[in-house]
Amino acid sequence: MELVFATDRCHLIEDPWQDGAVAIRFYDEDASVAAILEAAADRPLDGVLVVGDRPTVIAARVAEALGLPWHPPAAAAIARHKQRTREIPSQSPIPNPQSPLFPCVVKPVALSGSRGVMRADDPGELAAALDRLRALMRSPDVRAERNDAHDTALVEQFIPGREYAVEALMHQGAMRVLAIFDKPDPLDGPFFEETIYVTPSRARDEEQRAIVDAIERAASAIGLRHGPVHAECRVAPDGVVYVLEVAARPIGGLCARTLRFAEKGVVPLFPFEELLLRHALGDDPSACDREHDASGVMMIPIPRRGIGGRRAAAKTASKAFGAKLASVRQIVALEDVSRTNQLQSTAWLIPADTLRNRPRRRRTRAAGK
Repeated sequence: MELVFATDRCHLIEDPWQDGAVAIRFYDEDASVAAILEAAADRPLDGVLVVGDRPTVIAARVAEALGLPWHPPAAAAIARHKQRTREIPSQSPIPNPQSPLFPCVVKPVALSGSRGVMRADDPGELAAALDRLRALMRSPDVRAERNDAHDTALVEQFIPGREYAVEALMHQGAMRVLAIFDKPDPLDGPFFEETIYVTPSRARDEEQRAIVDAIERAASAIGLRHGPVHAECRVAPDGVVYVLEVAARPIGGLCARTLRFAEKGVVPLFPFEELLLRHALGDDPSACDREHDASGVMMIPIPRRGIGGRRAAAKTASKAFGAKLASVRQIVALEDVSRTNQLQSTAWLIPADTLRNRPRRRRTRAAGK
C-alpha cells in the first residue's frame, strides 16, 4: 500500500519532510481540492482518509470528484459545525440540548477537544464566559485557521449526567460501532477538559443500545454515509441520550492507540489506523473485532507555559495509576494556555492489566490529583 499525503503547509517550501506530500491549505478548500486532484492525475488514488476536523470537507470533495466512497461534502460540512448539527437533528426525533436556561454551556461551533467550552450558572458568569471565548477566538492559532465559523458561539442548556464517546465506521450507509468510551471523571464544569477514556464501557446494556441508537440516527440525519465517525453524547439521569457532536473523522492523537483489532478468528492484533486504511480501500469493517482486553487513555490538560520531560511525566502518571504506563508523549515548549484554551495536552496510554485490576473509583480519584 502506498500512501499519498496532503498536508497543510506553504507550497513554496519544497518537500520539507521528504514524504512527497501534496501541499495544501485547509482554509482554501477550492485550491486544496484542485491540488489533490492534479496530483491524483499522476498518482491515481484508490481511497481517501482524513484524520482531523478541518480537512473533512476537502476529503469529501476529493472523494466525490474521483468517484470514491466517502461522506458527502454537504454532510461533512454540517458535521464540522456544531450549530448546523443542532439544526439538522431538530427535524428528527433526536434529543438535543435546548436554548439557554441556566445553567448553560458556551462553546465555539468549530473547535474540537472541548476547547473554549464553559459552563455558566447565571448572567454574570455567562458574560464572563463570552469574554473569555472572544479572547480565545482572537488568539493567533485560531485566527490562522481563517474560518468564519469562529465568529459564532453556541449557548445551550447544560445537560447533567454521564458523558460517553463513540467510535464507529459508516459503511455504505450502515454504522458499525467499534468502541464506546466511558469518561469516568465528572464533567460538570466550569471547564470541560478531556481527561480519561476507557473502553469497553461499563454502562448497562440497555444504556449502550440507547447510545448507539441515538448516534446512528444523528449520523443518518446529518447525511454521513461512508467513513469514520467520532461522536460525543451525554446520558441524562432520566436515561435520555443527548447527542453533543457527530464528527466525520476518527478519534485523534494518541487516543487512537487504545483501539486494536483482529480479523475474526485470526491473530495478531493490528492498530486502528490499519483498519481505517483497509476501510478506505473498500474492506467491510464487520469482518474485524476490537480486542477483548480493556484499554484506556489519560490526558492531562496543560495550564501554563513550560517544558516537561518524558521521564518526570511518566513517573508522575505511573505513581497515580500504580503501574508502568505503555506510552508517554514528551512535552516540549508548551504554549501559554488558559483553562479554556487547551492547545496541547499530555496523553498516557494505560495498559490493560491496570484497567482490569484497579477499581474504577481509584482511577477517577487519581485523575483529579
